Amino acid sequence: MSRLTKEEYELTRAFPITSVCKVDIMSTGKFTREEVLKLDDADMERLANGMAEAYLNVGFWIDLPLIIDDIMKDIRKEEKNDKE
Repeated sequence: MSRLTKEEYELTRAFPITSVCKVDIMSTGKFTREEVLKLDDADMERLANGMAEAYLNVGFWIDLPLIIDDIMKDIRKEEKNDKE
């Protein structure tokens, strides 16, 4: 088995995006505390997987370039200021 180079590791290292908890479900106003407390870990995993899939199918690929453009602009501005 081959090991990743440092560059390959840096390019493929994953960072968490978000999470979901039972309070989030209650905040929808659609379910009572008692109903939400009936959800077990498997139910929450199912919800989290569904939310991740939905985000990837709709918003992720739209939001990614918009957000990274802002970050890259800031980095370029900092680099320019460091050179001055």
